[in-house]
Amino acid sequence: MSATEVWCAAADLSTFAASRRTQEQLGGYRAKRVRKIYRPSLLLDHAASAHLDEVVRLGAEVRISADEINETIVLDRRVVILAGDRTAGDRAYSVLTAQETVQGVVSLFDAAWRGATDLAVYDARVAELRTLAPRILDMLASGCKDETAARSLGLGLRTYRRRVAELMDALGATSRFQAGVRAGELGLL
Repeated sequence: MSATEVWCAAADLSTFAASRRTQEQLGGYRAKRVRKIYRPSLLLDHAASAHLDEVVRLGAEVRISADEINETIVLDRRVVILAGDRTAGDRAYSVLTAQETVQGVVSLFDAAWRGATDLAVYDARVAELRTLAPRILDMLASGCKDETAARSLGLGLRTYRRRVAELMDALGATSRFQAGVRAGELGLL
């Protein structure tokens, strides 16, 4: 199947195995329009961030959404592939072609796209956080007090706490513990 329009929403680059392939690896295949939505935590990883820059260089539109997204691929607004939950490392996928269902998923994707932020804009916001994230995560993992961590990083206490809050937001975490778990899942620790 040769699609001219490909839309993808994913939490990370491993959701859909082919998402790591560049245009050259796909033998020159190129849809006329590619739109991708990812979660902000992806930008904390230097390699993943570089991959997204490459995808944009190849002509894709990429946006970042802090909201939960349904991991989806839409092909020409005719076929939808939905990623199921991971269980024991495995994942099931559903392929949908019923037009009423496909149109519903397309509407959800459109809404997520409108609510997401362009990659360049979002990336500029997290550039400093990306360099601080590993050190902040180390401080959180060590269990030291905020005052000690801030001093160690050469930050003011309020700035350190603001960076921790930004990191938690990027990871989609509501607690520092959850941020640590999520960072571990993403291989950031």
